Amino acid sequence: QVQVAESGGGLVQPGDSLSLSCSASGGTFGIYSMGWFRQAPGKEREFVTTISGNSGYLTYADSVKDRFTVSRDNAKNTVYLQMNSLKPEDTAVYYCAAGRYSSRIGNHYTYWGQGTQVIVSS
Repeated sequence: QVQVAESGGGLVQPGDSLSLSCSASGGTFGIYSMGWFRQAPGKEREFVTTISGNSGYLTYADSVKDRFTVSRDNAKNTVYLQMNSLKPEDTAVYYCAAGRYSSRIGNHYTYWGQGTQVIVSS
């Protein structure tokens, strides 16, 4: 059983940067693809980015491409999401998830964290 936990959320102003972290335990971290998803109030959960176990494959949603960067450190069992040029529409609860395959589909991930709130507001 793998446990994942997000951290780093907060309140920032438009144009600011914020870095999220997701720590995993209870499994062999390097075999899992890690995805980031987000859910805004009143909206469905949406894909943000995913990174494969060896970092050889990663992809982003069009809405965050060129602003967000995903990375991972398998020695620390941690995946990161660097968010730059934040916009009010980035406001959401951000979730980290672990699965055996990199996918844009949330149901393809087995283990989920509790989420961390990101609010972008002036």
